[in-house]
Amino acid sequence: MVLCILSLKKGVKVSFTVPGWVVYSSSFFLALGVLRVGWRIMRTVGTKIYRIRPIHGFGAQTGASIIILLSSLTGFPVSTTQIVNSSVMGAGASEKPKAVRWNVTRSILLTWIITIPLSALIAAGIYLLIRVLLII
Repeated sequence: MVLCILSLKKGVKVSFTVPGWVVYSSSFFLALGVLRVGWRIMRTVGTKIYRIRPIHGFGAQTGASIIILLSSLTGFPVSTTQIVNSSVMGAGASEKPKAVRWNVTRSILLTWIITIPLSALIAAGIYLLIRVLLII
């Protein structure tokens, strides 16, 4: 499915592939998450951070698209969700900083900070559980 080449030492390359079931299950659960909370996320980005109008949406999406394109071209990893949210905040703040609901922004930022370590802990727990059950 996905082939990655890692350079461990100078001149030594090790390759590995991601199994198909991992790709398909990741895609399935991502789609399930979007189906479950996608509308809520769109409502938050479109009205709760800043009451976005078409001109602001155009500016925010154009800015976000340029950043994501440049990041892709340079190979810099980014979160598209964070870029789009930041673009909406910037569009709102450029017109009137008080129009942006900074308490909602603070809540989103806190969620981003908590998500990565919590995801790592959950993944480690699941790995350890599987390891114990399968006696690897």
